[in-house]
Amino acid sequence: MVADENEEDNYLMLSGIQHFQFCRRQWALIHIEQQWSENVKTVEGQFLHRRADEPFTREKRGDKLIVRAMPIKSRQLKITGICDVVEFVRDEKQGVAINGMDGKYTAYPVEYKHGKPKVDDSDVLQLTAQALCLEEMLLCEVTKGYIFYNEIKHRIQVDLTDSIKSKVKSMVAEMQDYYRRQYTPKVRTGPFCKSCSLQNICLPGLMKKRSVKSFIEGKIYE
Repeated sequence: MVADENEEDNYLMLSGIQHFQFCRRQWALIHIEQQWSENVKTVEGQFLHRRADEPFTREKRGDKLIVRAMPIKSRQLKITGICDVVEFVRDEKQGVAINGMDGKYTAYPVEYKHGKPKVDDSDVLQLTAQALCLEEMLLCEVTKGYIFYNEIKHRIQVDLTDSIKSKVKSMVAEMQDYYRRQYTPKVRTGPFCKSCSLQNICLPGLMKKRSVKSFIEGKIYE
């Protein structure tokens, strides 16, 4: 039991998948170098999640069980996190048994986002990672989930296909490799740098022209 707990200390945060998709260097600065800087977007996101992440609670609504702030993990992928909401819908044919509940249920993860749907698939990737954890924990198949966007006050159904699940597994394997090697990727600048909460730490414009070593040496000799 102690060995399992020690092993979980090295699990990666599931939420880091979004950082990794946005910018691999940003992910490494946060999750390997333990650096963080807040901007308006991160503060808004934390506020919304505080509303969804009430202490681990269950709420029964007819044939639906709603679980908030549910801790999840995958020993296979070595990731851990918290689902904002997991909806368990009664399904006697394809569902699974839930501790303390009569009947069988199918699980659907629900993620809350403060903004609107993104151009890329980072939100979908995070939701898929949650589904993979639930599949391993509950020994079931999770075929769909939902993302609620606060800006449009609407939730969108996401089909969790084998293809997107394979993509997440590949990304997590790459993350694990970087983490194991303690490797922070070099700067790759783009329009996304302007909205990054770590641009003052990353210094993308400067680092593109100079190496980190050169920058540090310059500061030493100033």
